[in-house]
Amino acid sequence: MKIALLGTGFGQAHAAVYAARRGEVEVVMFGRNPDKTAEAAGKFGFASSTDMDQAFEGDFDLVDICLPLPLHAEYVLRALDADKHALVELPLAGAMDDARRVVEAAERSGRQVFVDMFERFIPANRALFDAVRDGTYGRLEQLTLSNRTAHLWPGVSLGLGTLPLEAMHSDMDIVTRTLGRPHSVDVTTVARDADSAAIEATLSFDGAFARDSVSSLMPMSWGARGGYTATFSDGVLEAVSSMGFDGKPSGTLTACTGEAVRELDLPPADQYAAMIDHVLACLRGEADNEIAPATVLDALQLTLDIDHRINGNT
Repeated sequence: MKIALLGTGFGQAHAAVYAARRGEVEVVMFGRNPDKTAEAAGKFGFASSTDMDQAFEGDFDLVDICLPLPLHAEYVLRALDADKHALVELPLAGAMDDARRVVEAAERSGRQVFVDMFERFIPANRALFDAVRDGTYGRLEQLTLSNRTAHLWPGVSLGLGTLPLEAMHSDMDIVTRTLGRPHSVDVTTVARDADSAAIEATLSFDGAFARDSVSSLMPMSWGARGGYTATFSDGVLEAVSSMGFDGKPSGTLTACTGEAVRELDLPPADQYAAMIDHVLACLRGEADNEIAPATVLDALQLTLDIDHRINGNT
């Protein structure tokens, strides 16, 4: 399978997964700066190019788009026009009109589009989705999520201008997949400077509420920590995770029911590897697409609504 990987920033996270699947995939990494692109591609033994047009004109099966947000929808549409499958980093688009255009184009094309909703492949999150679907612990009444991090990625701004789409979007996907769209949303913020801030959102539903807290105010020794507490009518699921400089998360999942408390076994998983393995399986016809554009619209709308409240974006 031939893959055109666009982007040398976060694209390197995808590149590391592809490199571990050498023999199954052939990758060319595309970027704007010749030296930076060649250096990044060389780390993984890939060819490199600065001719972005070749990603759409060449004989690639999949275009993997890890470019800045304003280019996401545009480049997915270019891939579909070129009769290629597309994988795009989240969020799918910075505006709902663009997101819907992608959904409509994908449905017309017969090609598959995947959005990197990596959090859907985290075992603790899958356990939550299953519990809600199966009613394992009764009805979900309260969901509290947190995502607090230090500045682990040099040069990346995590201020109020970026936190909603960069950090809250995945949490809003968990919220909408478990509770649906909220009736109301209240948002509180604090900013240390242009690149460091915290946001807390409280979301109301019929007979339930959710709270999401994201922050980039933490010291380097903190790393990144997060998780959720899901309170059901007949029990509680609590997930705790942490991540250091190696980017590999560790975590626990605990179920409390009646008088019993037990830690649930979680299979080892790298969510980015699991996401890409899912994409490859779908393209081989071995799985159904769980991260198609139509499945992310509710979470994207909610995230954009929060972003508009904070930053006034449309």
